[in-house]
Amino acid sequence: MAKVDTQKFLPLKSQWFHIMLSLAGGEQHGYGIMREVLDRTQGKVRLWPATLYGSIKRLIEADLIEESDERPEPELDDARRRYYRLTRLGRRVLDAECERLQELVRTIQLKQAMVTR
Repeated sequence: MAKVDTQKFLPLKSQWFHIMLSLAGGEQHGYGIMREVLDRTQGKVRLWPATLYGSIKRLIEADLIEESDERPEPELDDARRRYYRLTRLGRRVLDAECERLQELVRTIQLKQAMVTR
């Protein structure tokens, strides 16, 4: 199987980045993703259900995430929940996007240092 070029996905859409970053720590269901993004961004990014589930659908179609068959213990779970995880390609794309963003921050810092001289 040919390796897909991660660069074709970059830059990631903001909502895709936040969803994929939420899944970097492990499997998560939709509501858990919404809560994690809201908490991580201190309320600055809110993924409304239509945006979240539309993005999840497109991320699955792009083979960046997949639905998981694994479930937590039944007493900790709701049977209606669907759990998602990053695919190998998704992890590579997320890594490439993080690297791109880190380079952008380095460039900003260099420019700011030049201005303050």
